[in-house]
Amino acid sequence: MNNSKLLSSAEAASLLGLSPYTMRLWRHLGKGPRYVKLGATKQACVVYDEAEVMAFREKRTFTSTSAATVSHPGNA
Repeated sequence: MNNSKLLSSAEAASLLGLSPYTMRLWRHLGKGPRYVKLGATKQACVVYDEAEVMAFREKRTFTSTSAATVSHPGNA
């Protein structure tokens, strides 16, 4: 079983240096780290697995601007 900590949207956003609004927008657009929705309603709580957030951040870590452009063209 995964022993990672569950993070609120605000906590996940903070780890990524983003606003909670950006996290909400990314969920709507299908971008960003994977999340867990705790419930079936539209208002159900959303949390992020800390390991997922860190893996997303690691995939978005580059050593040069040209590496970022080639790896993810069109993603700003």
